[in-house]
This record gives sequence, structure tokens and C-alpha cells, in this order.
Amino acid sequence: MNHQMAIKATRQWVEDVVVGLNLCPFARRELVNETVRFAVTGAETEEALLEALVEELERLVRDDSIETTLLVHPLALRAFHDYNDFLALTDGLLEAMELEGVVQIASFHPDYRFAGTEAEDVENYTNRSPYPMLHLLREDSLEEAIARYPDTAAIPERNIERVENLGLAAMQSMLAACLARATSDPGES
Repeated sequence: MNHQMAIKATRQWVEDVVVGLNLCPFARRELVNETVRFAVTGAETEEALLEALVEELERLVRDDSIETTLLVHPLALRAFHDYNDFLALTDGLLEAMELEGVVQIASFHPDYRFAGTEAEDVENYTNRSPYPMLHLLREDSLEEAIARYPDTAAIPERNIERVENLGLAAMQSMLAACLARATSDPGES
């Protein structure tokens, strides 16, 4: 797996989908300020991914120049069911590292599926990404952003409405375009 290609596709997804569709009203600021860390791991097993996650959590806690980290793991947990089960381990890891209330982990996956939805329901695209990834967020920064933004509770509903209005084909195309652009630029490898 080409790490630069994975970073490029992920960055393109953040720019075009997350920021472009305003799915996360807080993302643009961090992207512009270059405080988003895009990290790719070659981990292929849960154990190796947990080790990479520990390293990224430690880096986030000690490096104030990083507001948020996207830990992309293209070779591990490619099946959504396995990925979803793994999320319980991440909660336990935060507890073991005494980072509950300090860092929050959000989840994104190419096959993300909310409970009670069908696999191809367009609302799942609010959490679909080019590769499986774990999004590490500083809790205090998140709380500050929420305090500045009106009606954060309505964000998920607005996001679902936004992607439903665009439709399944458009969302599939946007996600595919992020991957295609990452592989088609010969200037970056």
C-alpha cells in the first residue's frame, strides 16, 4: 500500500466530502490551519493496529500542534463487521491509557453502516471514507468548537438530509473520485 496515495485520497475526501458538503462544520478550520495529521499504518492485524493507535494517541497528547489525527489503516479491518467490533477495543484502550475525556475516537469506513440501515442506504455515506480510519479528536477542542456552533445536535440530521438530496449515485461518485484522483496524479507517489 502506497502511504502517500492513501493520504492523498483521504485528504481529498476531507476536502471534497467532509468540508465540501459541510458534514463537519469544524473541519475546514483545522484543515486550513494545517492541524490535521494524516497518518497511515501498514498494520494488517488488530494487534498491530492497536500498537499504531497507541503511538498516535501518545503523539496527539504530547504535540499541541496537532488538533486531530486521521489514522488510516487500509490493510486492517477491511470488513466493516470486524471494524465495528474493533471499536470496543478502542474504548478500552482509551480507558487503559487514562485518556477518557481527553481524546474521542470517531469512526469512518468505506462500508460504514449505521444500525437499522441497509448497506446501500445513502445516509451511510456521512461516515463512508476511502479507507478504514480512526479519527482521534481532542475532547477540549471539540467542546470549544461545539460551544461556538449553534445547534450541534441537528448536525447528523442535516448531514443525512444533505446526502439524501444528493442521492446514492452522487455520493458513490464523490467517494470514487477521491480514490481516482489519488491514483491518477503521477506527480505524487
